[in-house]
Amino acid sequence: MFLERITEMDTPLRKPSETPLRNVRPNIVQSIRAYRIPDLQAAAEALGSHFLYANLAHAQTKADVFELLSTQFYLPAHFGKNWDALYDCMTDPINKSGPQPGFVVVLDQIPTTPKFDKEVREQLLDVFRDTADFWAERKIPFRCFYSFL
Repeated sequence: MFLERITEMDTPLRKPSETPLRNVRPNIVQSIRAYRIPDLQAAAEALGSHFLYANLAHAQTKADVFELLSTQFYLPAHFGKNWDALYDCMTDPINKSGPQPGFVVVLDQIPTTPKFDKEVREQLLDVFRDTADFWAERKIPFRCFYSFL
């Protein structure tokens, strides 16, 4: 009985075809559009995936975004607060910690301020695109949704 319960807990509660993610490629970075954050969180939980949420509404600069991501994603203390360090934290230590079920990431209200202009926003999204590619090579779903403030 105990072994049976462990097996049940290790399998997702729903198939991807039964969640709001059914029409979303397994490794993608895309605008949140019509998706609601609570639905994405519920879908991640139903699939047994990690759910990472960052509210960036109070950020004005790149440093602010790094600080908020560090805090809200519980990045390690050694996080260097640069693009390479962000990529490293989203890939290497997680990969080395063992098998991963998948990820649903929400970057909510990315700033559109003069100090966080289009070029910097694209750099941020490129880190998550590269992260999606990293996990795709390992056949692990990594879906990242974002919105702008």
